[in-house]
Amino acid sequence: MAASTSAQWYRIPALKDNYIWMLENPSTGALAIIDPGETEAVMAALKAHDLTPTEIINTHHHADHTDGNAALRAAFDIPLMAPASEQARIADITTPVSHGDRVTIAGYDAHVIETPGHTTGHVAFHLPDIGGDHGIAFVGDTLFSMGCGRVFEGTMAEMWASLAALRDLPDETLICAGHEYSAANADYVASLNWSRAESHDRMAAIKSLRAEGEPTLPVMLGVEKKANPFLNCDAPDLIAAMNMPADSDPAEVFDALRTGKDQF
Repeated sequence: MAASTSAQWYRIPALKDNYIWMLENPSTGALAIIDPGETEAVMAALKAHDLTPTEIINTHHHADHTDGNAALRAAFDIPLMAPASEQARIADITTPVSHGDRVTIAGYDAHVIETPGHTTGHVAFHLPDIGGDHGIAFVGDTLFSMGCGRVFEGTMAEMWASLAALRDLPDETLICAGHEYSAANADYVASLNWSRAESHDRMAAIKSLRAEGEPTLPVMLGVEKKANPFLNCDAPDLIAAMNMPADSDPAEVFDALRTGKDQF
């Protein structure tokens, strides 16, 4: 039987609610570690799967996504790809990247998408072809299932534009986000009285998964496009649920939605 040419992804729970991701290219043995916020969790996963990393990828500078960089680089002598605009806050970047760059991650073609908002230099990485019938996107803390990241450094308008850019990716994109926040996000969405059936279906699926102690990520982007209010700030049914004028600017709708989540 021929070896699979499709990528293999690994989800590593870490810290309180983080996910570290690994992407393996079975054809070459290349292995990327995405946002290693904790060394020990990564080392345990590498041992469990008998893997050796070939590169580290960071989406942004927060410590819970970068604290494992130094130890892993020291142990394996591997390069670090991260946002060029965050070089002052991420040590020893060997491959700085910016919006529109085309790079390789574990040997697969990847596109860099600037997604400011959570941090000013945050980026996402979209790999359109990893074998099989879907691509994959490592989105850090920009997009979560049924939610999005807090707007710490950018503006609300920037964050909405970032989410809209991710929404433009194909429905068959597997979304790998940085935290297991889905249940808390679903609780907030339930409070909106948004009547969209797909949103209620996703909330029920999340509740069921978490009741069994199962993860809710990754998730197909097509599901989130229909179910996640933060990707629907230009949709008439959500605008109505927010009790805002029908002609409201989507960025203003997003501002109200995100502010509501911050206060929830």
